[in-house]
Amino acid sequence: MVDHSMQSSVSHKPRRWLVGLLLLLIVIGLCWWLWPSASKNQQAAQPAGHTGKSGMMRPGFGGSTQAVPVRVSDVKRGDFPVFYKALGTVTALNTINVRSRVGGELVKVYFKEGQMVKAGELLAEIDPRSYQNALLQAEGTLLQNQAQLKNAQVDVQRYRGLYAEDSIAKQTLDTAEALVSQYQGTVKTNQAAVNDAKLNLEFTKIRAPISGRVGLRQLDVGNLVAANDTTALVVITQTEPIVVSFTLPETDLARVLARYRSGAKLPVQAWDRGDRKELAVGVLSSIDNQIDITTGTLKFKALFENRDQVLFPNQFVSVRLLADTLKDVVLAPSAAIQFGTDGSFVYALEGDDKVKIRHIKVGATDGDVSVIEEGLAAGDRVVLEGTDRLRDGGAVEVVNDSAQVPATPASHLQGGADADADAGTAQATDTAKTKAHE
Repeated sequence: MVDHSMQSSVSHKPRRWLVGLLLLLIVIGLCWWLWPSASKNQQAAQPAGHTGKSGMMRPGFGGSTQAVPVRVSDVKRGDFPVFYKALGTVTALNTINVRSRVGGELVKVYFKEGQMVKAGELLAEIDPRSYQNALLQAEGTLLQNQAQLKNAQVDVQRYRGLYAEDSIAKQTLDTAEALVSQYQGTVKTNQAAVNDAKLNLEFTKIRAPISGRVGLRQLDVGNLVAANDTTALVVITQTEPIVVSFTLPETDLARVLARYRSGAKLPVQAWDRGDRKELAVGVLSSIDNQIDITTGTLKFKALFENRDQVLFPNQFVSVRLLADTLKDVVLAPSAAIQFGTDGSFVYALEGDDKVKIRHIKVGATDGDVSVIEEGLAAGDRVVLEGTDRLRDGGAVEVVNDSAQVPATPASHLQGGADADADAGTAQATDTAKTKAHE
């Protein structure tokens, strides 16, 4: 009994294994049979070139021939101003530390902090009483010596008459004349003392030496002020006109120096630090006499009238120096210029529906517009936006001509259709992966 049951169990095991293997082979065969059919159906449902949800062909997949929406701009001919940009510092033409030239108590202050003053305007006053007394004393001494001089002169006239009558000796006359000369010298010394006393008295009234803007007061009424004290009463800065100092690299000097030495007045624009607003326009006034070897730059100064007080001392500004103006040159938008291994190029429109790559030589540029020295002519149209989906000889559709319509951000260039096409990018990518797998 035991032997028959064991034999039955052993005989059923190979059958189960064969049945399982057969089922596995059937499943593999069905998968192999159905997989190419599904792939073919998917390929039949999606034409070569792989369109997105918008139905627009996606270049690069299957050699699309459908037109790519682009925005173009005209190449024009005109004058191009060559600006050199630098960071500048506004500097007062003159800066004066107003100090007292005599000592004493500060009794009056006539200015308000931050106000504009004119040259000679009264700013403050030192107690003048001691200097008034010194002037009176000097004038009294002068009067006394003037009287003595007059008496000596009368004596000389008298002695000259007596000497002519041979009544006195020549020595007596000579002594009288010498005394006159002595008193004349004394009177001159006394006159100088009077003038000095008057000057000191005048110095008790502190006046503005230049026209400009006063700063914050550094001494208050009641303080004792020493002559030529290290602490200034106030600082005056001359702001009309005003100077902007800046530097340029030595590589830009040839054109600037040539124009400057020819006597040309080179305009200089001062912009805010963000380059958003023009503050003032001046003229290049002076240059340094040597290049800084540590930075390889040369210092320049530009003079601004600054009548509206828009420039302030020690203010940082962006400087634009108009070095030259290129006449009648070919101009193209800088956004249309592409860069490749063979140099700069653009996609130029041929006819109304195709583009061709043109290699160009770019000259001066200001960031928005560039001078084209070779490769383009006035009247050509170049692709401004949509270049990432183009190829040489590709078909295009001009959807917005910048020569007639104001500039539009790239995100709004193609509207809803382009949004759908971008949304279908993932689907096109998945399809490409499927083909690679096959």
